[in-house]
Amino acid sequence: MYSEKVMDHFRNPRNVGEIENADGIGEVGNPRCGDIMKMYLKIENGVIVDAKFKTFGCGSAIASSSMATEMIKGKTIEEAMQVTNKAVAEALDGLPPIKMHCSVLAEQAIKAALLDYSKKNNIQIKGLENFNPDEDVHEH
Repeated sequence: MYSEKVMDHFRNPRNVGEIENADGIGEVGNPRCGDIMKMYLKIENGVIVDAKFKTFGCGSAIASSSMATEMIKGKTIEEAMQVTNKAVAEALDGLPPIKMHCSVLAEQAIKAALLDYSKKNNIQIKGLENFNPDEDVHEH
C-alpha cells in the first residue's frame, strides 16, 4: 500500500521543527480532517537555505511534508514554486489515491510560506497572485 520511501519519510522525517525568526511561515490544512501542515523557510538572496515543518496528520501527510522540505532546500524561490503535489508524490514513489491530498497540502504549505515571505518583504512572487492558503484541498 505505501512505498518504502513513504515509510522511510514517515519513520524518519527530515527537517522536523521550527525555524526561529523564519523568513516565511505557511500554515495550511483542514482541522476538521485533522491534517494541518506548518512550514518554515529561511531565505537568503532568493534561495531557500533551510526549510522545516510541523505536521499534525497521518503518515502520508508527514512523509509529504518531509519530502517537500527536502525538495526545496537549496532551491531558488522560482524553483520552489515549480514543486507540485504530483512531484512530491512521485518523489515518494506514489501515494494511494485517497492520500493524494497530503501531497497537495505540502505544495500549498510551500506556497503559503512563500506568500508570507513575499508580504513581509513587499515583493511579488510570480504564480502567487491568486493563491489562497485557506482553500480546502480535500475532496470531500
